[in-house]
Amino acid sequence: MMRIAMSVAAAGLLRELLRRAGLKRDRILLTEFRSTDWQSLTFIGEQHKIRLRIPAPDASAIAANLVNGLEESEFSLPGHIVADVALAGEPERGEDGSVSVTIEALTVES
Repeated sequence: MMRIAMSVAAAGLLRELLRRAGLKRDRILLTEFRSTDWQSLTFIGEQHKIRLRIPAPDASAIAANLVNGLEESEFSLPGHIVADVALAGEPERGEDGSVSVTIEALTVES
């Protein structure tokens, strides 16, 4: 299995998103994950773009569990705060019955 190098904040964010879906990790495919450094005058953090693909069956229901109420969710990331998280665009349905979602987030060091 190939492991992707990611920051502590990125790995924690991915873990929390997978937990929201309520499934085993092998049921959701990570198709894109980009993190870029971010800073303001008072905060240091990262911007994240995450694209997940949920295969059929039940892809729509699983995607709904993942994204419904996402903006109001609390995340547990030691040493970091999720300052902003949102669905980027509408979920996309594939011809095979899969659903892909893109999530954007901002994490800052606490």
